[in-house]
Amino acid sequence: MFRNLKAVGRILYGRNSFDQLGDVLDELRIEKDSYILFLVDEYFDGNDFLNRIPVKPQDILKIIDITDEPKTKTVDQIVAEVKSLRTSLPVSVVGIGGGSVMDYAKAIRLMFTNEGSSALYQGLDFIKNKGVHCTLVPTISGTGAEVSMTTVLSGPEKKLGIKGNFTTADQLVMDPELIRTVPDPHRFYTAMDCYIHNIEAFNGHRKTVMGDSLGTESLRLCREIFLGEDSRTPENDEKLMVASFLGGLSLTYSEVGACHAISYGLATVTGIHHGVGNCIVFNQLEEFYPEAVKEFRTMMAKNNIVLPTGVTAGCTSEEIEKMIDVTLTLVFMWAHVSGPEWQKVITRDKLRGLLSKM
Repeated sequence: MFRNLKAVGRILYGRNSFDQLGDVLDELRIEKDSYILFLVDEYFDGNDFLNRIPVKPQDILKIIDITDEPKTKTVDQIVAEVKSLRTSLPVSVVGIGGGSVMDYAKAIRLMFTNEGSSALYQGLDFIKNKGVHCTLVPTISGTGAEVSMTTVLSGPEKKLGIKGNFTTADQLVMDPELIRTVPDPHRFYTAMDCYIHNIEAFNGHRKTVMGDSLGTESLRLCREIFLGEDSRTPENDEKLMVASFLGGLSLTYSEVGACHAISYGLATVTGIHHGVGNCIVFNQLEEFYPEAVKEFRTMMAKNNIVLPTGVTAGCTSEEIEKMIDVTLTLVFMWAHVSGPEWQKVITRDKLRGLLSKM
């Protein structure tokens, strides 16, 4: 049976479109006590940008610490805090930031209407009730979180997304001006998440014409940006924002692969951020994606990127085994990579060998 997929409800796109966010949100403020929950990346704490956010006196604005990957514990804490302050639910949860903040926004909006801890809902289609309205404003591009039907969270036992048709945002504001000041190498690492999405989606058993079509254009834009003379131009900011959108959307019709499966395990133990973690892992995956890894290294060289090394050097054997345990739970990713008999190919020894190189 085919899945009846849900996409982002509405998209406001264009340079300086962020200035219309207040008008968009005012349409939701029907009741006198209607309020918005704003979640803002800590990068903007103390920045003049905060004054541009259309916050009204009844609204709640929270600065989100993104030192660690998004955690189920933090989702639960924010939901409990807001419920203790208000007798009604917000008319929208607005996530302004990178993939972590947007994932927090998507998860928090769901937990306002579903009981228990968010850790109970990690997986596919566990959410049963529609969440409150959600608005996403990416200020860094690459993760595709703005358009994906997954909100990736680290729980007490695993790193795994809450995934389903209820997860996708209702409103997206895509303003290329907002990603202009993202510093390197963070910009590169996050952009490479998009590049890797496309490579993994193309190379697997769940690829589709729809996914390939979206991913092909995303990949073309990534190559124009990071194999060209200057990746940091206003035009390339706009290309990167669109590439992220298309790359995230392509995954709806395909699947990620070996890099994401292994990086989830790596992040669970080390806490390394998703973008840089993916780059570290992808750099060791010639067996799976030989031509793409070669191209990725060319992109690194042209953009003066030097990857961290020795990430797993200090890990105990128990920690390595835990990484492998987490990685092997992602059966849908490995089935995409190696087919229904993937366990004959993806062994603990193979994964142990790859992790030792990181």
